[in-house]
Amino acid sequence: MRPYQLPLLKTLVLPAAICCLLIPASAQHHSTAPAGPSKPETHFKNIRQLTFGGDNAEAYWSPDSKWLTFQSNNPAWGLHCDQIYAMKVSKAAGKATYKPRSISGGKGRTTCSFFMPDGKHILFASTMSAADTCPAVPDLRKGGKYLWPLYNSYDIYVADLKGNITKKLTDTKGYDAEAVLSPKGDKILFTSDRSGDLELWTMNLDGSGLTQITNELGYDGGAFFSPDGSKIVFRASRPKTDAEIKEYKDLLSQGLVAPTDMEIFVCNADGSDQRQVTRLGKANWAPYYHPSGKKIIFSSNHHSERGYDFQLFMINEDGTGLEQITHESIFNSFPMFSPDGKKIAWSSNRDNGGTRDTNVFVADWVD
Repeated sequence: MRPYQLPLLKTLVLPAAICCLLIPASAQHHSTAPAGPSKPETHFKNIRQLTFGGDNAEAYWSPDSKWLTFQSNNPAWGLHCDQIYAMKVSKAAGKATYKPRSISGGKGRTTCSFFMPDGKHILFASTMSAADTCPAVPDLRKGGKYLWPLYNSYDIYVADLKGNITKKLTDTKGYDAEAVLSPKGDKILFTSDRSGDLELWTMNLDGSGLTQITNELGYDGGAFFSPDGSKIVFRASRPKTDAEIKEYKDLLSQGLVAPTDMEIFVCNADGSDQRQVTRLGKANWAPYYHPSGKKIIFSSNHHSERGYDFQLFMINEDGTGLEQITHESIFNSFPMFSPDGKKIAWSSNRDNGGTRDTNVFVADWVD
């Protein structure tokens, strides 16, 4: 989901919407200045900007590595809250006049889109069943905490590339969102609070076969499959003390969650053998598997004293070999390697002319 325009916080600020996560409001206030001396981003070659204006993020590849589906609130397109679009990378690169295809149709608030196996349909979550208009934004600063909303009207839909809704996969009151596909083409992975907690679930492509795969107290979300579909990487909070548990449950009962303490976890596709990858502190999120299936790229502010500096890092699946990938701008997140392993797409507020815009970029990946 897109970020809301919140006042600059003096402490840690995280993305202002839940789902597959989005842009820290404070990063928009500090949009062009890098966190320190710029360093070469040696894993990127031929960086190209794909969107121009507004907040654009969570851009995920089509199976043929030619298209990206993403969400945007670009005011130039008449948008007031996040909507889903699809763009052909070769046509969008460097062209501010390019208008992508509208997929979600402008109703409700949408988030977390992902191509179906046929490359002709797109999966996404929307509040459209509750109202055509954007849902009201709750108070996201309760008790001095930075919070994300959990809209209980989110359900998961499938649309074709012309924006026609072809299927509604969930129809349960509560939060159902953050849906992605297995590379095997057989399972949808998503986050839901239908069990009373924010857990990872899988279902078949037609919405049947619902299976809960995580069950530990805390928020589990932003999950993706490994390239061979055998494993899952996700972000999670794990409240431990009585005070932390009470706070988590109290917020959840109000449709809110505090995202300021998250780490990266992995497990098998059935939820077994869950392991914690990072122990960095602060906010570690937006993980995605490297094409090798042995490394994970993610966004983190663990290195930043200011809290709002999010850069991309890569780490081995066993938690060793941490490497910083990005250095330009104050916000980089939502990395995804193309299925052919040749390119990477991500969102950044680099090169935005001093505005609050966050755009989608693509680059050739250099190992």
